Amino acid sequence: MSYLALADGTVWHGESVGADGHALGEAVFTTGMSGYQEAVTDPSFEDQLICFTAPMIGNYGVAEERSESARTHARAVLMREARGPEWTDWLRERGIVALTGIDTRSLVLHLRDAGSAPGIAVASDLAVEEAVELAGRQPSMLGRALIEDVSTDEPYVFASEGRVSIGVVDYGVKNSVLRRLAKAGAAVTVHPHGTGAGELARHDGVLLSPGPGDPEPLAAETATVQELLGRTHVMGICLGHQLIARATGHETYKLPFGHRGANHPVHERLTGRVLVTSQNHGFAVKPSEAAEVSHVSLYDGTVEGLDLPELRARSLQFHPEAGPGPHDAWPLLEAWVEEVANA
Repeated sequence: MSYLALADGTVWHGESVGADGHALGEAVFTTGMSGYQEAVTDPSFEDQLICFTAPMIGNYGVAEERSESARTHARAVLMREARGPEWTDWLRERGIVALTGIDTRSLVLHLRDAGSAPGIAVASDLAVEEAVELAGRQPSMLGRALIEDVSTDEPYVFASEGRVSIGVVDYGVKNSVLRRLAKAGAAVTVHPHGTGAGELARHDGVLLSPGPGDPEPLAAETATVQELLGRTHVMGICLGHQLIARATGHETYKLPFGHRGANHPVHERLTGRVLVTSQNHGFAVKPSEAAEVSHVSLYDGTVEGLDLPELRARSLQFHPEAGPGPHDAWPLLEAWVEEVANA
């Protein structure tokens, strides 16, 4: 028996093509048409059940270099049609519950209308009534701090040579972020999430990485960002953006169903351009007319970027490394490294 059950009692039936058992998490959807391996290994999908809106998943197989981290983070994968066997074998070998034949259109409409919800993906003989009860016992993603589960325990050097020294605070960093920093000419050292401002300020610049969970309970990390601002160049991406926002007086909140996909339009205020961006977050910075707001979501007006020159800081809610996704925002990360190098 294979199915997805939400805490509200709604059930979608499918066929298991992954590991046996069941997986609990927040049911969310992503609209990206590619990048399924990157999504499952992205730390920002920690404790989530991913529904892919693209009708076929697994078309082009898998390759180790596409993984965004050393392990999988999504708890389960929900698909209309799984293509394999390379993809489904990969999921099974990594213990991921994966269901095909799910009516993903119906599921996405439900999540869009009712919001992302606690759920359970089942590939066992677990009774539906018991599964719904288990799903309902899960804590909400609201108020959950997850970065300790995904951050490195010890600092490590990703790239030893470069024209500038960049320290990356690992809240759930993706490999593609590190690769693009190195390609831009940076020497890159990755630090645990609890690293102090004094140590971080030794670098020419600091990048606050993406990551999972709610930024509000990250009081210690926000305090570190406040202490760091103005002491060196700082760039925040996704969760890093939200921490810079909170450190400078902006508010964050939980989105009803998040921004996840590779087709999100963002208005760049300085140039008037619209960037098509890659996004993966369930929390956002509330709309604001503040002068430092550099980018705005054209979906809901949430703050997608900040420019704080007096603090030598800037941030982006979307993913300029585009791993995967459109390349409209690629120059932004390279431009920041160039800015640090010329300072």
